[in-house]
Amino acid sequence: MSSAERTAAPSTIRSAAGFLASRLRQIGIFIALLVIVALFQVLTDGRLLTAGNVANIIVQNSYILILAIGMVLIIIAGHIDLSVGSVAAFVGAMSGVMVVDWGWPWWAGMLASLAIGLAVGAWQGFWVAVVGIPAFIVTLAGMLVFRGLTQIVLGNTQITPFPTEYRQLGGGYLFPQLFPPSSSPVEWITVGLGAFAFVFFVGAQLRGRAKRVRLGLESEPVAWFAVKVAFGAGLILVLTYLLGVADGSRGTPVVLVVLGLLVVVYTVLANRSVFGRHVYAVGGNRHAADLSGIKSKRIDFWLFVNMGALAALAGLVFTGRLNSAGPGAGNLFELDAIAAAFIGGAAVQGGVGTVVGAITGGLIMGVLNNGMSLMGVGTDYQQFIKGMVLLVAVAFDVWNKRRTRSR
Repeated sequence: MSSAERTAAPSTIRSAAGFLASRLRQIGIFIALLVIVALFQVLTDGRLLTAGNVANIIVQNSYILILAIGMVLIIIAGHIDLSVGSVAAFVGAMSGVMVVDWGWPWWAGMLASLAIGLAVGAWQGFWVAVVGIPAFIVTLAGMLVFRGLTQIVLGNTQITPFPTEYRQLGGGYLFPQLFPPSSSPVEWITVGLGAFAFVFFVGAQLRGRAKRVRLGLESEPVAWFAVKVAFGAGLILVLTYLLGVADGSRGTPVVLVVLGLLVVVYTVLANRSVFGRHVYAVGGNRHAADLSGIKSKRIDFWLFVNMGALAALAGLVFTGRLNSAGPGAGNLFELDAIAAAFIGGAAVQGGVGTVVGAITGGLIMGVLNNGMSLMGVGTDYQQFIKGMVLLVAVAFDVWNKRRTRSR
């Protein structure tokens, strides 16, 4: 090896280490998820990553993941929403009244429920954006108001059962009779969706990098880009195998398709739309955003309208999964959604966060819940451990921010 090569090698290593350190906030959450999955896979003797259990993790945490998508946008803008659990319960109760008690068609009840969610979001957005009351107070009041309305609507009783079509959203699978295990060794719908997701993901990554290189904006090393694409593609292939090929697989949950569409739509909205850039600008520095012509009050209003719609969708999913609308539904949903956003890298002061990060944070919470349940850990210890995970995640965010400022 020549002296020039010996000098270049440490320089390359230092460059790679510096790049990884600069992306510590983004990649740390994925490393944490992998470590937690590997840990519980060992502690549960391989029961965590069985086909049936992976489907259960997705279905059982779907409503929290839906809420986390809206919550991270609220937090990026510098607000908080404490009412989403109560709103989800209220919408579930109203859908029960319309579909079960009044006999409305299931699809009409669902559409009306989403409209109720939009109206609830507009109500809270009005108090925050127009009247100027802090979101913490408005949504704290909303948490009490909509919990009370839920109990009034239900009369402290449960509404059940719901039609089969209604229940499919929360606990159904895509066309389960088309490729039953008795006639086909593979669930081909899931395999087809997995292949489409694989091609879409790899193609989008390659097109995005080519565009950044063409514009002279690319700073990501080729090796790291390849590792990132391989990780995402491998995750899609493993999930496809577990849901469509492995023993005990039951196909693709309907709610997973809904979640996939939401992640794509909201990622594009946050990263590539004017509205998304304005949300980050308002959260980063509201005064500067106002001076630059951004209508921050309008941004706040539509963020809460969006949160109301997603809370309504989460309420429909939860009600469909349980096949019941009860007065205690949605308890602590808001705390799980907030925890998912912060564990996923959202900054406490606003201005920072991603939809994919919030989904990853929600999956960490879901894997922790599921893994500890498989081990027989009591709910008291589960709450303690989840609280410590949230504390460590926020402490990491604070430490990382100080480290960046000190450079």
